[in-house]
Amino acid sequence: MTKRISIRFYAQLNDFLPPEKKMQAITPDFDVGGSIKDMIEAAGVPHTEVDFILINGEPVDFSYRLHDGDRVSVFPRFRSFDIGPLGHLRPEPTGEMHFVADGHLGRLAAYLRMLGFDTLYQRDYRDEELARLSSRENRTLLTRDRGLLKRNEVRRGYYLRATEPANQLDEVVREFDLAPAIMPFRRCMHCNALLRAADKESIRHRLLPETVKYFDEFYECPECKRVYWKGSHYRRMSRLIESVM
Repeated sequence: MTKRISIRFYAQLNDFLPPEKKMQAITPDFDVGGSIKDMIEAAGVPHTEVDFILINGEPVDFSYRLHDGDRVSVFPRFRSFDIGPLGHLRPEPTGEMHFVADGHLGRLAAYLRMLGFDTLYQRDYRDEELARLSSRENRTLLTRDRGLLKRNEVRRGYYLRATEPANQLDEVVREFDLAPAIMPFRRCMHCNALLRAADKESIRHRLLPETVKYFDEFYECPECKRVYWKGSHYRRMSRLIESVM
């Protein structure tokens, strides 16, 4: 037996809806035993994007079981005002942010590491591994796969709207208010480990003569052994960081 409700998505949640359903109340049919979480995700919106829900004007959580005639309002996280006693469904990050990036976001992962943020990434991570890492290590899962964000195991996640890595970086910094926490060039962009200062003489044999001649400050990754210095790549990255901040 199916019944009907009225549901409306607000603000950026409309990014997930087809044009004919944006910015208006829609009336989908549903099985009487379904939860509001099931209905929201059936409409195409991952639960990780939702911050609070009103049913007939009252706040509920994802476990609420729908009833015929319910009026549903679904909201994202708003940074501009406090929802007060309504209660958040998206867990608020506390302390240092930790990320895990989907396999197609390698450049974004490198950029986040460049800014100093702990970001796990492997091109061959399977969906179940990404969901498990996100849950077990309290990491925010970054992806453009909305199906991945619908997994029950994922509590912290974000769907990237931008497709270009530099724009994705700007989007993540804005979404999670990361600018005050940026500590650039302290992590290896390739493997995420924290860098350590390296004595020039101990790594001289691994450097080009021009590098030895013109640079004196070096850093080494203790895991993958890559060496970093403030050359042309550093200057390009510094301009990117300046634009983000």
